[in-house]
Amino acid sequence: MDISTLVTLISIAVTLLFLLGAPVFLVIGYWVIGVSLVLDMPLQNIGGALADVFTDGFALLAMPLFILTGDLINRSGIARRLSDFAYACLGWIRGGLSMAALGACGLFAAISGSNSATTATIGSMLHPEMVKGGYDERFSAATAAAGGTVGIIIPPSIIFIVYGFLLNLPISELFVAGILPGAMMVGAMMIAAFLLSWRNGWGNIIPLIPMRVLKTAIGAWLGFFAIGLVLWGIYTGKFSPTEAAGVTVGFCVIVGFISLPLYKLMGGAKGRDVSEKRVSEMLVVEGFTPWELPSITMRSAQITGILAPLIAVSVVMQQILSVLGAQEVIGGFVTSMGGYYAVLFTAMAIVFIGGMVLESLPVTIILAPILAPIAHEVGIDPMQFAVVFLVGASIGFITPPYGLNLYVASGVTGVPYFRVLRYTTAYIVALVTVWLLIALIPALSTALLPQR
Repeated sequence: MDISTLVTLISIAVTLLFLLGAPVFLVIGYWVIGVSLVLDMPLQNIGGALADVFTDGFALLAMPLFILTGDLINRSGIARRLSDFAYACLGWIRGGLSMAALGACGLFAAISGSNSATTATIGSMLHPEMVKGGYDERFSAATAAAGGTVGIIIPPSIIFIVYGFLLNLPISELFVAGILPGAMMVGAMMIAAFLLSWRNGWGNIIPLIPMRVLKTAIGAWLGFFAIGLVLWGIYTGKFSPTEAAGVTVGFCVIVGFISLPLYKLMGGAKGRDVSEKRVSEMLVVEGFTPWELPSITMRSAQITGILAPLIAVSVVMQQILSVLGAQEVIGGFVTSMGGYYAVLFTAMAIVFIGGMVLESLPVTIILAPILAPIAHEVGIDPMQFAVVFLVGASIGFITPPYGLNLYVASGVTGVPYFRVLRYTTAYIVALVTVWLLIALIPALSTALLPQR
């Protein structure tokens, strides 16, 4: 048999393994090993490539810190205060808790910079509350998965850093370009959540009480401070995004240690409703003890241990695709489309398909250097195309068969993967609608940028 036939057979075989429930890491790993043998590539190259990813991968240096930040914010009570604020603002609307979960995802994304950390934190925290509030457990899990998509769009964002590095674009401007699209994504998903909740009669409605909104805003001040700290440090150049993650981890550790005795001193008790708490209690969060830190770190390490090998083996897959000539084929196909909109929508389709089967990092590594120069040649603004590209990649987090956020949401909520899929369609439609608007209206990506 010729090489192309063997590669096709291997691809079919690993697809069947995936459908039978094999972990994605093993599916991609088997494909990499099988194709390497077909191409007579020494297997030690795989080990060398994996080692290079873990030791030289710039984005992966920040990833464990961003994930740890998410777990610290969750355990300290900061994430809960942010979600309480969102619920106080939106709970009077049908489906308000689901909308609050999406709003909390947006706030959390502005600290963590990670889609998986956002999904894991908000999902583990609000899924039980949503189920108690009368929401379908599948919808609750799907909401957490969909909300996590903004983790790589709302700044700071690991993937924006990677994209800027690959294409030699200013990262700070990329962050600014992602602000409006990220907010639009959250708004569109809130509309989808409202419509689904209204149609099914889900959710308990609470009255809109200005004092409750004010109290929860005061209670969330540490979360707002953390967001401001990250954005101020990055935009002023005081520290890099990776350093920002480290600074935020340090901030959350200090807050967690100091807050616990202060919270107890003020008579605070975990689990009480916000309306029952005094303003003095709301000024500090519940915190955690130094003895809890190892378990928090271990949880973050477990999530990193799931994600990092997936990313690493996907990068090796990208190298093999380059050997197979996939990049030249894709580049030639897009170039043959011709005009502005033909190239733009063809590129979007390729990114969407890529996001269905790969994580956003390898999609960016594989496709961005191919598609971005072609888009620039037909007159598409580089900043706009960056946002279009990465929003499309983020939608891939909830599109099967890969759908990384679906796996994360399934893991933290206990809802099986295929049951989570039931209510992702509405969120995908909402996100694709925003994606098309961003593609058709360049100002949505460039309006906040300095004049160039």
